[in-house]
Amino acid sequence: MMNYKSWVDEVPEKLKTDLIWKFPAYSKALLLFDLVWEDCDRLKDDIRGKALINQLIRSSDSISANIDEGFGRGIERPEYAYYLRVALGSARETRSRYFKLRHLIPPEVIQHRLSACDKIVALLTIAVKKYRKPPCPHPK
Repeated sequence: MMNYKSWVDEVPEKLKTDLIWKFPAYSKALLLFDLVWEDCDRLKDDIRGKALINQLIRSSDSISANIDEGFGRGIERPEYAYYLRVALGSARETRSRYFKLRHLIPPEVIQHRLSACDKIVALLTIAVKKYRKPPCPHPK
């Protein structure tokens, strides 16, 4: 099973020197996508797994893609929190899809993937709270 440290060693320096790399949810989301890619090899031969592959790939890809898009637009902009919320929704979706795949993937792999999703959800939840725009005060 791929671990974070050995995976990071394979990531091109160009990515690791980008400012977005300092946001831990980003690198963890990229790793999760690679794990999903690996898992799809196990799922492709089962008609039930094959039916879920497309959505699993899309939801896991959406996590880092939305972090990228929001970051690219600027973390000081109000829409940054929006993209983080979309990424959070995709992380939750990926987690629930892995729960559904527990019938086709070994329990230790499922546990690892759920744990990876949990970490990303936690990091994104904190970031959304940090970057969301406070509500407008109501006039008295």
